[in-house]
Amino acid sequence: MLNKARADTILMHPMPRKNEMGTPQDHDVLDSDPRAIYFNQMENGMFVRMALLALVMGVRAV
Repeated sequence: MLNKARADTILMHPMPRKNEMGTPQDHDVLDSDPRAIYFNQMENGMFVRMALLALVMGVRAV
């Protein structure tokens, strides 16, 4: 299906993924596609959660 998508398509997923994105073999193909940004999305989400926790806990940035 991704082969039919436009070149500027962005593939996102909240992770973790099970079988909603195909089989483990399909995951290898998707992971190598430059339009798949879910690993960046996952990493950025981690930093946002860290910042929110620090804010709630009253930690000041140095």
